[in-house]
Amino acid sequence: MKIDSRFLSRIRKQFPAVEATPSGRKRAFLDNGAGTLVTKRAADREYDARIDWSANVGNHFTESIGAEERIMEGRSAVADLLNAEGPGAIISGESATSLMFSLSYALGREFAGSENVVTTGYEHYTNINPWVELGSYGEIKELRFAEFDKDSGKLDPSGIQEMIDSNTKVVTVTGASNVLGTRTALVEVGKIARDAGAFYIIDAVHHVPHELTDVRRIGCDFLIFSGYKLFSRHGSFMYAKPEHIRKLTPYRVHSAPKRGPGKWEWGTRDQAMFAAITGAVDYLAWVGNPSAKRPPKEGKQRRTRLAMAFKAIERYEKELMEIALHGKGKVPGLNDIPGLQLYGPPDIDKKTGRDPTFSFKLRGYEDRPLSKVLWDKYRLALGAEDFFSRVPALYNKKTMLRATFVHYNSRAEVLSLLSALDYLARKKK
Repeated sequence: MKIDSRFLSRIRKQFPAVEATPSGRKRAFLDNGAGTLVTKRAADREYDARIDWSANVGNHFTESIGAEERIMEGRSAVADLLNAEGPGAIISGESATSLMFSLSYALGREFAGSENVVTTGYEHYTNINPWVELGSYGEIKELRFAEFDKDSGKLDPSGIQEMIDSNTKVVTVTGASNVLGTRTALVEVGKIARDAGAFYIIDAVHHVPHELTDVRRIGCDFLIFSGYKLFSRHGSFMYAKPEHIRKLTPYRVHSAPKRGPGKWEWGTRDQAMFAAITGAVDYLAWVGNPSAKRPPKEGKQRRTRLAMAFKAIERYEKELMEIALHGKGKVPGLNDIPGLQLYGPPDIDKKTGRDPTFSFKLRGYEDRPLSKVLWDKYRLALGAEDFFSRVPALYNKKTMLRATFVHYNSRAEVLSLLSALDYLARKKK
């Protein structure tokens, strides 16, 4: 399977908003790191669940049973996406932040206060503040950061190893920096965490659209991602090893289920959220075999299709990244535009790869006004902020601009951004 121009056209038709805003203004959407566009399959599934299966679960009538079925279908879809042990290993939440706090509280109950937590230097605050809060209540002693090389944007896993001692009980890392695009060597870090006897947690929110996730290959204890970063709606999901679901004690109300995912979930579940993520996973499976007349069966068949899809996605996104970094024809890449400072790897790491995330500053321009120029004049939608990340402050910057691509973006959209930035840079010379 290859994403050529003809197949890309078919992919883009799966996203009703890919070409234009609701008012009809043509544009290139390059703010995918803040939330991807929604595939029609996800929106249709959500609509059907909202209208047809709006009842609460646990009753004998049709709408209640249908709601339960949509929830189970969603858990199964996420389990196939992540190669989890089964739908019972999938916990839902209102956001990745809420799930990370819930998880940290449950782990904090297991600690005596002498423990430390190790993370990377390029984390989103979702994977920082829950551990800071444990420290403020005396449930851990320290949060330690394995810093990355600021020149290359890369992190040597040995830096994580150096942070670990006999009191390390949690190693928690992002799959990829949402500012730098740097990928963490997840399998290697997993071995380090297991050797230390620590819980291994992954914040996969930014990374999950770009590479096939396999929680059993990675060897993590927990993994969290958000639906709205994966072509679906808001709402998030956490994989947890079944033994942790059983043994740990999360905060919960008295009448909540005492076992299974429900033990960890706060309040009534939204069946439409589960229906939407099913639609998003089925869309990705379609990418793996667009000639198929119906969605694949759950389990091995769907996982096989997803593997095919992500193989094509990675290959195509690598091409987009090569253009973004090094340009094409007479259009210079981000590495070569005069006065442009790129933050993050200037190339694609041969071992871990890279995510198509590019944060930068352009000499002579303030970030927010520049993002407005790019929108008003060039119809390029990209953000300028700190992205809830620790990274900008490490470079002594309050904000950066960020362009983030996914597989529905075209080569022409990448070149449009490069051409605009090159023109604006030369205009300031």
